[in-house]
Amino acid sequence: MFDIDGVYNSQNDRIWAVNRSEADIKGGTRQKRKFPQKVMVCLGVCSKGVSPLIFFEKGTVDHDRYIKEVLPVALKFGNDMFGNDWIFQQDGAKPHTHAKSQEWCTKNFPSFIDKSHWPPNSPDLNPLDY
Repeated sequence: MFDIDGVYNSQNDRIWAVNRSEADIKGGTRQKRKFPQKVMVCLGVCSKGVSPLIFFEKGTVDHDRYIKEVLPVALKFGNDMFGNDWIFQQDGAKPHTHAKSQEWCTKNFPSFIDKSHWPPNSPDLNPLDY
């Protein structure tokens, strides 16, 4: 999820300064809108490349939208990169674990690791899943 204010986390971004004027020189305070404009972006990554970007400018992604807009792109990308010799894996997001999404993946991907066979919080298996 990207918003027009950029990435700023008030819990992590700190300025160490003796006084307010020094803090302003080093970066000062940053304001963030209460409801910034946002866009959600989805892409897949594998050893052979990066999938096409999928933009969700409005609304949220539920299982229906995930099945219609994301999974067909992932299937085409995987087949183009690897033929029929590859495994599709997801994380524990609600659209991914929904029964209809799991069913679609089982029926369409050459091989698929379903939600009951993938450790959802393993830092070794999902190093970039924040």
